Amino acid sequence: MDIKAIIQKLYDTNDASREELLYLLDNIDDDSKKFLIDKAYKTRYKYFKNTVFIRGLIEISSYCKKDCLYCGLRRSNKNAERYRLDTEDIIECAKRGDKLGYKTIVLQGGEDAFYTDEKMIEIIKVIKKELPTSALTLSIGERSYDSYKKLYEAGADRFLLRHESATKSLYESIHNNELFEERRRCLRDLKEIGFQAGAGFMVGLPNQTNEDLVNDLRFVKELEPAMCGIGPFIPHKDTPLRDCSAGTTEKTVILLAITRLLLPKVLLPATTALASIDSNGRNEGLRAGANVIMPNLSPMSVRKKYSLYNNKAFILDEDAEYRNSIEEKLKEAGFELVVSRGDNPDFV
Repeated sequence: MDIKAIIQKLYDTNDASREELLYLLDNIDDDSKKFLIDKAYKTRYKYFKNTVFIRGLIEISSYCKKDCLYCGLRRSNKNAERYRLDTEDIIECAKRGDKLGYKTIVLQGGEDAFYTDEKMIEIIKVIKKELPTSALTLSIGERSYDSYKKLYEAGADRFLLRHESATKSLYESIHNNELFEERRRCLRDLKEIGFQAGAGFMVGLPNQTNEDLVNDLRFVKELEPAMCGIGPFIPHKDTPLRDCSAGTTEKTVILLAITRLLLPKVLLPATTALASIDSNGRNEGLRAGANVIMPNLSPMSVRKKYSLYNNKAFILDEDAEYRNSIEEKLKEAGFELVVSRGDNPDFV
């Protein structure tokens, strides 16, 4: 096989076989990586030009009923600092973000039973009443079909639920007593209900192989999510995976670029995790096809308590208060910050 021929096929057809993707991951070198990133950027430019969408992220709770081996919020972590934002705090953060120009608000948290359907519906309705032209994204984990439907009918626009790994054995090895099929069922439900649904996976998980990453790529190609969150695995000091190596910028950027070619219209974040392992990680992600960033709107008093992994970026330009700084840094890198909802083109 010829690597550049595979990349060209990805660019021309937005598809490649399992065997071709594996060959690409196994054999990519500096020259073919440059070719891949160039093709990914051209694909991104075709649909989005040089624009970057911003989302205002509000981390609503550090409580979680799950016990995932990689996550600092896992219920077994006795060192975790727990908090919940009340409805008034969340609304205040959302309104402040709107004034800063964030026309998508993202509510993210651990799987916290405190946030019942009724409570979430109340929060959604108030945000949509206060900010009627903004989009609202939820990232609050696995729920029933009926629960998702109620949240959608209340006015939520998008739902992000990363599948984490499309390999059953790997997924179940890092999710204590969690069913592989349940996560996939949730994603299918979200799409059927009408959400702009987002999947996504980690790069560099312990024992992860290129075959596993090909499973992820084929899964997102078949699912066709509106969004796809891809970031490096970063260990957390208070989890069973504390001594494992982190994923790399290079491998994450390669996976972002391939995903852009497979899903040309996808909303693809340059994640905080990428910025956390590499001060230039965000820009590298954007050059490889990413088109979304998600600065933090959470109250300063709780930000360090939402500790998913070690050394989470709290640098100046990760803070939504410094929107002008973000805009300037993006401009220096050749990108234009856009004040809009930033929908997937298939949902406009």
